[in-house]
Amino acid sequence: MEFTEMDSGILFGLITMTSWGIWIILGNAASEAIDPRTAAAISYLVAGFLALGFIVVSDASLAVTARGGMLAGAAGLFTGIGLISMYIGFTQGSTTMVSTLGAMYFVVAAILGIVVLGDDATITKFIGIAFAALSIALITR
Repeated sequence: MEFTEMDSGILFGLITMTSWGIWIILGNAASEAIDPRTAAAISYLVAGFLALGFIVVSDASLAVTARGGMLAGAAGLFTGIGLISMYIGFTQGSTTMVSTLGAMYFVVAAILGIVVLGDDATITKFIGIAFAALSIALITR
């Protein structure tokens, strides 16, 4: 990987982190102002229109294979479940607790990557997962 590729990855990672952090706060406020299920639907409708607009203005390929379409659809299904669960969670618990637990999705992805995809299971990864679990325990107290 070239240095410029790493820089752009870091840049987009920081944009993602910042955008999702703001999304959590706005989503919490929306779920207090209106029904959280309605807030979740509006949030994803806007995101969907943004994604479609990005396809139109970019050079994205519109070719969809059966496998790719099914995988993307399944990903959308789990995204929707997580989104609705988060918005409803805001009405049941604190923003800090709900957003922290939700943000730990990377632990699930890391474990599935090791178990299902055959990623290397290293001591460093296990220590990272253990620290993530410790952070959950500390933040949710």
